[in-house]
Amino acid sequence: MSSTHPALVRDRAGLAAALAAQDAATLPRPEADTGRRPYRRAVVMTMGALHAGHLALVEHARSLAEVVVVTIFVNPLQFGPSEDLARYPRDLERDLALLSGPGLLRPQDVVFAPGVDVVYPDGDPTVRVTAGRVGQVLEGESRPGHLDGVLTVVLKLLHLTHPDVAVFGQKDAQQVVAVRRMVADLDVPVDVAVHATVREDDGLARSSRNAYLSDAERARALGLSAALAAGQRAADAGQHPDAVVAAARAVLDERLSDDDAVDYVALVDAATFGPAGPGTSQALLLLAARVGSTRLIDNAPLTLRAGLADAGRAAGRRDGGAA
Repeated sequence: MSSTHPALVRDRAGLAAALAAQDAATLPRPEADTGRRPYRRAVVMTMGALHAGHLALVEHARSLAEVVVVTIFVNPLQFGPSEDLARYPRDLERDLALLSGPGLLRPQDVVFAPGVDVVYPDGDPTVRVTAGRVGQVLEGESRPGHLDGVLTVVLKLLHLTHPDVAVFGQKDAQQVVAVRRMVADLDVPVDVAVHATVREDDGLARSSRNAYLSDAERARALGLSAALAAGQRAADAGQHPDAVVAAARAVLDERLSDDDAVDYVALVDAATFGPAGPGTSQALLLLAARVGSTRLIDNAPLTLRAGLADAGRAAGRRDGGAA
């Protein structure tokens, strides 16, 4: 690639050399340098098929760190046996062109796009990270082992790229909570930064899986963001968490068709990911639904008014049951 593009590396030796070059270019500078960013190196982890949401993460990483590493790796550990690993879109040339756009990656930045044999050189790893309780509810219940696979590859990529900060998107809220818990519990020396969900003009959360939707399915998929808005209005009106969940669920039931299916609607404590309960202030309203054959997730941070939840009522709901 030309000198105007970031370095592309495909193996561990190439990555180590590129990181050494970054380190040499970001030696400590005088404290009087007001252009210093808070961090030396940031990493953004992706599975490719990049869209505006990913690019917003890269822009955020650039604002935080002197140099950036973007990883592009479709991780087989986080796909279930019936999921879309084989058809997951892969177009490295397109991804590199997007990352080289104005305001994004620079010559000193790195794109690490390894194959499965590079990330897992001994084959399927015997030792893996477990997400614990966070990985057993909602996404973990719907996709058993998914978050374990996510955390295993995240930890490996953190070890390989040596960042000071890792940037993730709010759209994958449960993943963010799991990563933060792993970093804290395992004393991983990295900060976690979160960027707000990036949406289409019509409100649909940006996702690589949106490409699978037909026009009619896309119209129905807007029910997810409409449901979050209904939950937000209920929370703003001071309604009980049960009513917040019910408001969101009612919109999904109205907007989706018989060809679709709601997976879950849940309200959880933003810090613990347990059901929102007495004293919960900062919460997350989370949705998952299958629209046609495409599974979509979305969420919204909510502020609940103190004292609304009572000890006898569970706030999280999954298809009418406890989350």
